[in-house]
Amino acid sequence: MAKKLILYVDGACRGNPGPGSIGILIQDEASGTNLQISKYIGHTTNNQAEYSALITAITEAAKLGATQVDIRTDSELMARQIQGSYKVKSALLRPLHQKAKELLVKFHFFTITNIPREDNEVADRLANEALDHNTR
Repeated sequence: MAKKLILYVDGACRGNPGPGSIGILIQDEASGTNLQISKYIGHTTNNQAEYSALITAITEAAKLGATQVDIRTDSELMARQIQGSYKVKSALLRPLHQKAKELLVKFHFFTITNIPREDNEVADRLANEALDHNTR
């Protein structure tokens, strides 16, 4: 039986580049359970933080046995790059994009959707909590 997880991902950065963090909410609608991740990742750009959140989320989803993932992000750039409608021009993002694509092919099916920031509030809050805790 297919196990589908919904992944809300967000990266945050203060200064761009500057201190960065990730926030992730993984939901299993079938069981009603969820996993939250709030992690400081060090000096980075905002787009690198977004990709770090994506890579961490899909790695965790695989560990949880997901065969399908529905990724939701407020990063239009990352969503469009993963979908293939935007080129990855930044040399900093190319290896992260490649890593994400390599991880995604292991799932039977995936979607990635650009959602409004207000619909990604839990992941956004988790990312900002990690920054607040580590940049005082």
